Formats: sequence, C-alpha cells, structure tokens
Amino acid sequence: MNGTALGLVLVAALVHALWNLAAKRVGDGGAAFVFLYYTTSAVAFLPVAIFLLCTESERPQWSWLVASLGSAVLHVAYGIVLQRGYDAGDLSVVYPLARGTGPLVSVVAAVVFLHERPGLVGLLGALLVVAGVLVISTGRTGEHHDPAARRAGVFYGLLTGVVIAGYTLWDAHSVKNVAVPPIIYFVLGSVLESVLLAPYALRRRSETVRLWRAYRKEVLVVGLLSPVAYLLVLYAMRVAPVSLVAPARELSIVLGGLAAWLVLGEANAVRRLAGSVIVLAGITAIAIA
Repeated sequence: MNGTALGLVLVAALVHALWNLAAKRVGDGGAAFVFLYYTTSAVAFLPVAIFLLCTESERPQWSWLVASLGSAVLHVAYGIVLQRGYDAGDLSVVYPLARGTGPLVSVVAAVVFLHERPGLVGLLGALLVVAGVLVISTGRTGEHHDPAARRAGVFYGLLTGVVIAGYTLWDAHSVKNVAVPPIIYFVLGSVLESVLLAPYALRRRSETVRLWRAYRKEVLVVGLLSPVAYLLVLYAMRVAPVSLVAPARELSIVLGGLAAWLVLGEANAVRRLAGSVIVLAGITAIAIA
C-alpha cells in the first residue's frame, strides 16, 4: 500500500475510534439517534457537495444516485445494528468484533469476486489483524457480566461486521467502477439515509427530541467525525486495493480498546494490549505489502 493511502487510513482510524466512543455513550439511542447524526452529516456537508457540483466539469449521472441509494440502505442497517450492539454489550466486545469481521469478509470477497491479489504479506497482515481482534474481544469485560448480554454483544458485533463488509465492497465498486466522486457519493448517501429514517423519527418525535436534548454533543461528534473517517477511506480506496485498505483501517480497534479501558473503565487491559500488538503487526505487514 502506498504512503498516501496508508496515511489516509490511519487518520481515519483515529477519527473512527473517537466517534464510536461517543456513540457508545448513547447505547440505547437506536434508530432515532442514527437519524439525528446522519441528518447532521447531510446538513454539514451538503454545501460542499453543491459547490463541487457547480465548479467541477463532470456532469452528474443517474448511476451516482443508484450507487448512493445502495450505500444508504447498507449504512442505515449498519447504524441501527451497531447502536443495538452498544446497548447490549461492552465497547471492547462489540467494536473489535465489528471492525475485525468486516475486513476479513472484505478481503475474502475482494479476492474472490473483485480478483484483487494483495500478495502473501498483505494477506498475512489481514490474518494478523483478525487474530488480534479475537484476542481483544475475549476475556472478562467490565460493564456486562451477564453471559446472555455478552452473547448478545458478540452477536451484534459479528452482524455489524458483515454489514461493514457489504458497504465496504459496495463503496469500493461505487468510487472505482461507477466513478462517483467521494464527497458527492457520501453526501447523496447521507441525504438518502436521513430520508429513509425520517418516517421512524417522526413517528417517535418525542423520543427523537429527547435524544437531541440529552445527547446533542454526541450527535454532533458522530455526525461530523463519522463523515471525515468515511471520506478518508473512500479516497484511500481510489488509490489502493480494498483488500488492503479494509484491514489497515482497523487500527481503530487498538484505539477503541484503549478508550474502553481508560475512559469507560472496562476490564482486562493486559489481554486488550496484547491483542493491540498483534493488530499493529498486521497493519505493519499490510503497509509493506
């Protein structure tokens, strides 16, 4: 992977960990919270997209709308499943499982369906990332000692990872093969995500207003930082194979695990740090692939 792509992905990982920490604080927010932060993203970045459409020579295509609609459906599913996981389990269980399952499925699918060949070192790095995730996500956690809650956290973490793999592959296809400009693609997707969730938010208007009043700061953090992380990855996928970008972005697992320990007080720091070292070794292998 070239240095530019790696730099974009590593910054994205830091930003991603930060916004997930904020989302964990609103674990019971559900679809209403997802609606609020997707709407925040759309409002914040819509002027940028309009400016680009007015200044760029490339004319909009209907294929851009179709690609963005597919992305919106997958991201709505991702947001809802992720918040359900944060309500059911610990950040140190849900987050690494979600972020680790995604690249594993993405790498396999990219090799099988997109005919990418990341090389032996790159694949070894991807496997090390997944191994580190498994180390981080096992062992005792602090918030949910109940085995049923732990199983629910694992289930939603894995399910979130599958959805992540789906939107990662769809995004790679959209920005590479359909050639949708990343910012236009993101903003169209955000608007459509808000539209798709609007009926739910309106039916539960009182709950949506309560969440906004109680968690306005978290809504703004997720709504503004999530797009930054996402756009950085989209640009990275334009210059590097998705089979390498997807695992490299998982440095966020290390940062999220440390945040779960230092900020949220979740337990088992030694195991989490050992898993972090394995993840870093995998990222190093990916970087030199």
